[in-house]
Amino acid sequence: MARSVAEAQRPPRIAMLGGTFDPVHLGHLRSAVELREALALDRVHMVPAARSPLRDAPQVAPEDRLALLRLGIGDTPGLIADAREFSRRGPSYSADTLAELRDAYGSEARLVMALGHDAFMRLAEWREPHRLFELAHVVVIDRPDHEAPLPEALGELLAGREVEKVADLMAEPHGRLLRLALPSRMAISATEVRRRLARGDSVRYLLPEAVESHVLAQGLYRETGREGR
Repeated sequence: MARSVAEAQRPPRIAMLGGTFDPVHLGHLRSAVELREALALDRVHMVPAARSPLRDAPQVAPEDRLALLRLGIGDTPGLIADAREFSRRGPSYSADTLAELRDAYGSEARLVMALGHDAFMRLAEWREPHRLFELAHVVVIDRPDHEAPLPEALGELLAGREVEKVADLMAEPHGRLLRLALPSRMAISATEVRRRLARGDSVRYLLPEAVESHVLAQGLYRETGREGR
């Protein structure tokens, strides 16, 4: 989609959407598309983590998860399968990835780190959480059915940062928080997808067709010794 003259003159709007993508499913991809629409983003970098500091190790190799992500994205405008975290040693820290994106897009770019509600509730436990806001805005993809008080450390981290409108978020390059309810709210669990694949159950309409075909052809996520059906 071509940018208008006004859009071409404004600072770029870039989002980072991280995760293990183990495997990437339609909920991930639909959220990325709706995030781009809601914030009028130029690009959404979907960044698979090599190793998340706060989660169990992914079930399949990085190159398999990256291949599935690329298949899932296909030719979707504005979505990018970004493998930069695979080139770094050790755990995948979001602050390091945001710093690289900030260097790439410049100091005036509107850089957003998007994350789900569960990850958001643990944000104060992340490495250098204040640095995240020095580099980017944080956008929480809200779960309207889930309300819980903020942990004290998280409340202190967010004090004075929250805005309610996209225009207020994009008025500055970084430092603010926006809660965003996306239209589709596709409640697809990668954990459940892995369980179904391990049992040989159907994952039709949970994964993009190209991802499903590759997973089944390569026997990814299958329990050892279980016969196909």
